[in-house]
Amino acid sequence: MKILLLGSGELGKEFVIAAQRIGQTIIAVDSYENAPAMQVAHGFEVINMLDGEALDRIVAKHQPDFIVPEIEAIRTERFYDYEKQGITVVPSAKAANFTMNRKAIRDLAAKELGLKTAKYQYATSAEELQKAVQEVGIPCVVKPLMSSSGKGQSTIKTESDIEKAWQYAVAGSRGDVIEVIVEAFVDFHSEITLLTITQNGNPTLFCAPIGHRQERGDYQESWQPALVSEKDLYEAQDMAEKITEALGGAGLFGVEFFLTSEGVYFSELSPRPHDTGMVTLAGTQNFNEFELHLRAILSLPIFEITLEKAGASAVILASEDSTNPTFTGIEKVAALPKTDFRIFGKPTSRPYRRMGVVLSHDSLATPINEITERAKATAKLITVNS
Repeated sequence: MKILLLGSGELGKEFVIAAQRIGQTIIAVDSYENAPAMQVAHGFEVINMLDGEALDRIVAKHQPDFIVPEIEAIRTERFYDYEKQGITVVPSAKAANFTMNRKAIRDLAAKELGLKTAKYQYATSAEELQKAVQEVGIPCVVKPLMSSSGKGQSTIKTESDIEKAWQYAVAGSRGDVIEVIVEAFVDFHSEITLLTITQNGNPTLFCAPIGHRQERGDYQESWQPALVSEKDLYEAQDMAEKITEALGGAGLFGVEFFLTSEGVYFSELSPRPHDTGMVTLAGTQNFNEFELHLRAILSLPIFEITLEKAGASAVILASEDSTNPTFTGIEKVAALPKTDFRIFGKPTSRPYRRMGVVLSHDSLATPINEITERAKATAKLITVNS
């Protein structure tokens, strides 16, 4: 099969590697040359994926069997036309179109499906943001409708933060939609990602829950399995199954939840492998998240997902701008037991850009916090140099 991968970051790279292992052909697309997934794909294209005509042109050129989105900034309304042409959009044109915009997915979850979410409002200007903040209350969280990896996300703690939050959200927004979602602050004790796999003609499956910690709206560490009560896990699985069924198609979804004393709140959803799911590269499961996504896409039946060991991931961040980043400390990490790492191969760096990840694993009997602390400490051994 020929797969057109739209977005070629580190998640796309691992997906390409999984696809190469079972003989698929991948064309990787991004807005810049030498993106991570391009380094391992059969071919590549460099375009602005918000340019619908450019997108149409490469689809016509390559005639793919599947279109697999990896990022948000895509002219996703074109996907409906591609489906009519007989191309499979992953997981579906509806899923990709809805989840690339926080407004569509939040309204589907809260208004149509009745899932429990934080109170929220939308704003298209600083003045509307002021009114929205009054409606949902302080503290609250502001996010662009289109963004990724926490870009443009901030917390409003006082009224003086509102103007700064608007400017930051606009600067961090992807695409041509200048609108934000304002969410009431949820008093949660933990966050989880529930990797949910929908299949063609087979049951929906769930991976063991993944815990994660964020800074600046971006994940810093993730661990599997997260400690979740049976009641909360059942509630999260029920919500995840409802929303993925409504979106349709086959593939892996990363569904995020807040766990609170009042139960489980739906947070966000990604119709593709999730950054927190990189912990599965530590061998925590019989199939990692990228292999699961691929098998679901190709309608290869997945009999079961088994938790093999406990694991954690911790990010390697850049601290400076560079057009030729190098790394020191890798040999120290390589010498450690039950430890692995990935360097993504991004051609440039900037402060807080995710350049790699450290992976730690141990037996299921080992306390998960010990494994997570080990991953955090190990990640600090690697330095990104300009």
